[in-house]
Amino acid sequence: MSDRSMRALRKHALAAATVTALSCVAVSAYAADRINLTALANASQQDEFIVKYRDGSAARSNEATLQSSLGAASTGFSGNGRALGLKHVRRTSIGADVVRAARKLDRAEAESLMRQIAADPNVEFVEPNARMTAFFTPDDTRFGEQWGYTTASGINATQAWDVSTGTGVVVAVIDTGITSHSDLNANIIGGYDFISDATAARDSNGRDSNPADQGDWFVGSDCGVSYNSNSSWHGTHVAGTIAAVTNNAKGVSGVAYNAKVVPVRVLGRCGGTLADIADAITWASGGTVSGIPANPNPAEVINMSLGGSGTCGSTYQTAINGAVSRGVTVVVAAGNNNGNASNARPANCTGVITVGAVDSAGARSVWSSTQKSNYGAVVDVAGPGSNILSTLNAGTTTPGAESYASYGGTSMATPHVAGVVALLQAKATTPKTPAEIETLLKNTARAFPATPDQPIGVGIVNAKAALDALDGGNPNPGTQTYSNGTDYNIPDNNATGVSSTITVSGRTGNAPSNAQVSVNIIHPYKGDLKVDLIAPDGSVYNIHNRTGSSSDNVTGTFTINLSSEALNGAWKLRAADAAALDVGRIDTWSVTF
Repeated sequence: MSDRSMRALRKHALAAATVTALSCVAVSAYAADRINLTALANASQQDEFIVKYRDGSAARSNEATLQSSLGAASTGFSGNGRALGLKHVRRTSIGADVVRAARKLDRAEAESLMRQIAADPNVEFVEPNARMTAFFTPDDTRFGEQWGYTTASGINATQAWDVSTGTGVVVAVIDTGITSHSDLNANIIGGYDFISDATAARDSNGRDSNPADQGDWFVGSDCGVSYNSNSSWHGTHVAGTIAAVTNNAKGVSGVAYNAKVVPVRVLGRCGGTLADIADAITWASGGTVSGIPANPNPAEVINMSLGGSGTCGSTYQTAINGAVSRGVTVVVAAGNNNGNASNARPANCTGVITVGAVDSAGARSVWSSTQKSNYGAVVDVAGPGSNILSTLNAGTTTPGAESYASYGGTSMATPHVAGVVALLQAKATTPKTPAEIETLLKNTARAFPATPDQPIGVGIVNAKAALDALDGGNPNPGTQTYSNGTDYNIPDNNATGVSSTITVSGRTGNAPSNAQVSVNIIHPYKGDLKVDLIAPDGSVYNIHNRTGSSSDNVTGTFTINLSSEALNGAWKLRAADAAALDVGRIDTWSVTF
């Protein structure tokens, strides 16, 4: 008798064995997929919960039984020695019940209560009645062009703005100075011009209290190069990314739009000198510079979208060490020369956060055949750095009308990160040290969509995840398991197959490299089956591909590297039967990450 013919004789026995195995699983699978603890991480107290009793249970059909079940669940609950007084509030449209405790419960108490409720086998699920809020989207007319705030390769700013907007934080932009711009002026305070050479400064007097950008245009012969250049208004562009006035129905938005920017001018004609920049770092961070009035608005964050080649050197390092000792986080650009940032300064100085650049696809930024984001071990994190729209000026040499324009460079990635640092310091219960800020940014960075062709940090800065992790929080509280126990019949000899969906929401960042996918597919001939996990973006991960011949069922837990996939979205398990005769079903499956 052929192997396939023998299968028909075994079907009834297989079915019986399957029922026995599944009943054992049902008894032992208590609560892991029936308790949603996610909301507890973002709420210090909770008094309402949603409880779904199974169809046909007495608690589902009878109010008195329901109240009795709730009372039993809270019996012996010793939270603070006070009675819970758990009461039924109402039934929702999905058949679940809202229940309320007589007092607020802290996180530990709430979790304990939920586990006791879920111990009832008639409970299908229980979760906090979490409060939702709108994700702020500003009305700035060109906000839709600022991909670096909203896309999967951006910094997740819109969700972060519901937590922090940078209020009370000062960011120093050490750059070309500032031009007047109606979409930025309200967030500019103080500042200083540290260019000591009056010719380079173009203001006839060298250092002074006016940080206005006089233009950094030059003729190549003046600067020892073979080309001429118009004024860049670079500092105005950088400042706009950090703190452009936001939700004012015009222009662009800033990352930390309620922070203040202190413009510190160090770059003029042909650039700027190391000595001037070192003095600017000291002054901006609240240190003393001989002959210069004290900075009335010391910064908590310094942005330096500038640099040159060579080792860090003592001048840079001493100034940076002083700023760090005063609690100031120094964020610097990695450079744009498609080289190792270990050869670029101040990117290679210690104590700074060095930023590489990505494009809207999450790849290392490329601006020309020779200009790409610098890379290497000294690069800490990446930020959006291609086609970045911000405030600017229309003058070709001296200042003209205000304008907006898109620039590219690690210079543009750096203010994204500096802005996120401002969001963190504004939200922190006590100011974070530069080292703590760097750790937060690295630990919560989102994974690159694909491994960069050269290393540009641990990932792309994720503002919301960093804020969630602030002060001991967790951006992804605990490993969670998501399950679908609905049966899906697999059509016989059908390449399309059938899919079962699990929707994940409320998480941040990407899935881990060791995600666990547990599968229980009932089928008497596993050699017929192809089984795939399909990520929310459509990427396919094969789990089983027509192996095992006449063996029964596809079951087990599979470890899959999903680090390039966002956690949130619709995950699908697809099973297709590639031969005639036998049929089966997706019985249950789950993902854990």
